[in-house]
Parts: sequence; structure tokens; C-alpha cells
Amino acid sequence: MAYLDESLAPGETIVARFALHWTAKWRLIVYLLLAVPTLGIALLAAIYEWIRLRSIEMGVTNRRVVRKTGIVSRQTEELRLASIETIDLRQTAWGRMLGFGDVVLTGRGESAMIFSRLAQPLEAKRAIESAYAANVEDARTASQR
Repeated sequence: MAYLDESLAPGETIVARFALHWTAKWRLIVYLLLAVPTLGIALLAAIYEWIRLRSIEMGVTNRRVVRKTGIVSRQTEELRLASIETIDLRQTAWGRMLGFGDVVLTGRGESAMIFSRLAQPLEAKRAIESAYAANVEDARTASQR
């Protein structure tokens, strides 16, 4: 079971999951190409890179934004929707042509979360903004009761 699914609090639902763009997998491609000339030695590096990429989880729930990395150990970055101040999209010219980019979230204080090399970064930004807007609306409704 995925970390995002396991870490859900009661009443929390997943709004969207984010995927890496194929350009984020360039190391894996290079290792696979080098596997033949190195007589399979680079294949070990390719297997490690494949596992590393598969262990990255990114998504947004109705309460928080999550980024998890790590194969054996686990490192997570989580930012509550209520504490998000800005959501920035960074796309180079190549990123716009090939459909990848970075989404940078800035929270209160100096906290920042970067989703690098996302496939469809504009959709990811919209999903976070929609979840944020729904969270603000829920908080406003709860305070009026």
C-alpha cells in the first residue's frame, strides 16, 4: 500500500496524485543504454534508479500536500493546505514544449516544497489550488456554525 493511502487521517481523501515526467528518468535511460557495453554492470545502477523513482510519491489530499521519497528509509515533506501562501509554476522553454515543470509551494515562515519535473505541472497546480480553495471554504463554513 502506498504511503499516501496509509497516512490518511479520518475524513481525509486524496484529491490528486502527481507523476514524474519521463525526462526525470534520464539516469535510468542512460544506465540501461550503458548496460550492454559494461556487460551488465550498469544494469545494477538501472535497477536501483528504477526502484528509487518508483518510491517517490507526490499528491494532494483535502487537508495537505505530500511528497515522499526513500527506498528503505522514508523522508516525507507535508504542508497543510491552510499554511500555503504561494503556489508557483516554473517552466523552461523546453519544459513548455515537452510538458514538464516544477511546482513550488511556499508555506508560512521559510518552509518551501518543490515538486520537480512534474508531468502536467499546470494540472498539478490547479489541483492544489482547488484543494486549497475547498479547504478555505470548509474552514469558513465551520467557523460560521
